[in-house]
Amino acid sequence: MSREFSRRRLLATGTGVALGGAVTVGAPSAFGAAPSSASALVGVREETRSLDELYAAAVAEGGKFVLYQGGDIDSQAAGVRAGFASRFPDIDLTVVVDYSKYHDVRVDNQFATDTLVPDVVQLQTLQDFTRWKREGRLLRYKPAGFSKVHKGFKDADGAWTALMVIGFSFMYDIQAAGADAPKTALDLVDPRWKDAIASAYPHDDDAVLYLFSLYQRTYGWDWVAEFAAQQPQFARGSHTPALAVNGKQKVIGVGGAGSPVSTSTVTKWVVPEGHPFMAWGQRAAILKEAANPAAAKLYLNWMLSEERQKASFNGWSVRTDVTPSPGLKPVWENPDAHVDGFPRFMEDRAAIERLKQTFALYFGEVKGDPSPGSLGLHPGR
Repeated sequence: MSREFSRRRLLATGTGVALGGAVTVGAPSAFGAAPSSASALVGVREETRSLDELYAAAVAEGGKFVLYQGGDIDSQAAGVRAGFASRFPDIDLTVVVDYSKYHDVRVDNQFATDTLVPDVVQLQTLQDFTRWKREGRLLRYKPAGFSKVHKGFKDADGAWTALMVIGFSFMYDIQAAGADAPKTALDLVDPRWKDAIASAYPHDDDAVLYLFSLYQRTYGWDWVAEFAAQQPQFARGSHTPALAVNGKQKVIGVGGAGSPVSTSTVTKWVVPEGHPFMAWGQRAAILKEAANPAAAKLYLNWMLSEERQKASFNGWSVRTDVTPSPGLKPVWENPDAHVDGFPRFMEDRAAIERLKQTFALYFGEVKGDPSPGSLGLHPGR
């Protein structure tokens, strides 16, 4: 009997499979319920091995690792590639960057066709992690430092954990905006900013959609209509607002990431006080069928390490024992960030679809090719 046939048979019958020493009890099948929390916790302990020990295990396993990372363009993985290669040179790392909404269905299709490519998924589509947990797709594992992760940024059973904080807001060209620079999103509908705004499509990216939904809830649908009247330049990808501002094409960019502790004299990313922006913990998980579980564990431990968390580009950490940059408080203590709201928002897919179509009525249909390109069914293979 071949290894591939044997694995498919095990999956079809719902038999628990031990991977990398973690025991899964009562894995669900098409005919059974998900395991209870008590049974699922058997054998799950926080990692005690050092990074060097985990590195040795990953090399012995074969020295390969594939990560599916949510993002807009391939270069957004440059920092991870360089840092991981420097620290663990004997691991062959493959990072595939694509919109999370394509990565998740891609992984679902790979499950269905028994052609899984990634070892770890690291995505913005937070609802997929709760679903994949229910379906028994995730390896329950607690990397070192898991107990220090903010409770809203991890699954209690170890099915997934957030590895970084990402925030979306608006930004502006400091010199071009001058003394009248916008302080809140309410200021964006001032007539002086007509034709001066670039924005990611809210109906193409769920995080941008949530940001615009916060603006709508705070300022009303009249604000949305007035924003549309500003004739913003819409484009695919949350990186495009910053590109337009940094390239001097527009004065203001809406719906992109940034850093509240940036020392840039060119662009300011705004964290308004008393007005909404949004932030979330970007979740990651090891897939139970991963070909390289030891390397996957190494990656999670490295990303969650104090060294990496202290080097966060925006000053925030997912860990409660890592002090934010001066002038910041933990992001979950800032009510304007709506950290708890985004996961709830992502679970209600019917409401999201209605909201997307409503914004399409105001802003027009999404146009243009996906910014990462069209990567197909099995990138990274």
